[in-house]
Amino acid sequence: METFISSPQIDQQDSRLADNIVYFARTLRNAGLRVGPAAVKDAIEAVLAAGIGSRDDFYWTLHSVLITRREDHVTFDEAFRLYWQSREFIEKMLAMVSPVAPTQERSKSKAAKTRVGEAMFEGNAGNERLPETDFDGRFTISGKEVLHSKDFAQMTADELVQARRAMDQLILPVDKVKTRRFRADPKGRRIDPRAMMRSSLKTGGDLILPKFRSRREIHPPLVVLADISGSMSQYTRIFLHFMHAMMATRRRVHCFVFGTRLSNITRPLRYRDPDDAIAHCTGAVRDWSGGTRIGETLREFNRHWSRRVLGQGAVVLLITDGLERGETGGLEAEMERLAKSCRRLIWLNPLLRFEGFEPRAGGIRAMLPHVDDFRAVHNLDALEDLCRALSRPSGKSDDPKRWLQNSFPQPSLYA
Repeated sequence: METFISSPQIDQQDSRLADNIVYFARTLRNAGLRVGPAAVKDAIEAVLAAGIGSRDDFYWTLHSVLITRREDHVTFDEAFRLYWQSREFIEKMLAMVSPVAPTQERSKSKAAKTRVGEAMFEGNAGNERLPETDFDGRFTISGKEVLHSKDFAQMTADELVQARRAMDQLILPVDKVKTRRFRADPKGRRIDPRAMMRSSLKTGGDLILPKFRSRREIHPPLVVLADISGSMSQYTRIFLHFMHAMMATRRRVHCFVFGTRLSNITRPLRYRDPDDAIAHCTGAVRDWSGGTRIGETLREFNRHWSRRVLGQGAVVLLITDGLERGETGGLEAEMERLAKSCRRLIWLNPLLRFEGFEPRAGGIRAMLPHVDDFRAVHNLDALEDLCRALSRPSGKSDDPKRWLQNSFPQPSLYA
């Protein structure tokens, strides 16, 4: 039989229940949930009406009032666990009316733990001020600079968390393109006759004022093809955090991963919480950290997905090391077809982190002639360079064919 506490008993035992619920709702709001004052008031009234019978009853009472979207469930679950477990409020209430309080099981680290923890303790560390220490940092290296230049594969767990936060602060590319459609623009150069006729109806046609228009600018579709083989899984996992941040500002973003097969992870990557989104992506892919078949997966993409997602001047980001195990004849043909289907094809290769890199592998030599840009993707500085490259058109310095010319110079005819 479950223990039940009525609202008068709650008022007699602890009058701070409403304050705790208000602070808990404030934590949810700081973590990104849409919780308003009306929802907080309804939550307090619901708890007072239902009472506290068990931890699950209290959990679902607050959940039914404060949560209105399915994607906020993970954040609410982690916030409830951290807040009410740390303060042990429910256990104290149950201990007042039952001889044995329910035990709590230790749970593993969940998706929104870091973000909820920061939102919970932000600005509530106390009034004590820590002693200030001055030092001369003119001849030292900033930790931020070290983090930006450090390879993703050499980062610790804490450094990876900092790198993911830094990705959210990157200046995302502004690569808008003009379309055939027009929009109203008072500074436009084209006359808009339809707008002029519509505005003249207000005065019965007696007054016709000039109206102008200009071409509408939109972000082109961005398509990501990421390799998740054993040598690329670490870099791809970090890059998906960058794509999650980009999805928050762009509408038409499509993400595919490939190892031995092609998988579309666009839908699970749109979850609000980044850790929850990456967890759903890795769970939906079966061949993570396995082998790789670049030519066959590109053939599947060109056959089933290119006409769906490569319209209106799409930009393709291909993330792979280019180490194809099989024949490269099919790979070269599929790369040529992919390059002709998109407006711009950018190849991101972590092997460029090594000094003196040369495209000796057959797969790399087969892919290079068909890409518009060849860049590294091993640290935060490389991602910043990618954002700048997407914001401007490619130039002669970005031509990847120079890698082939420098590595294998053509023999002179007069030698």
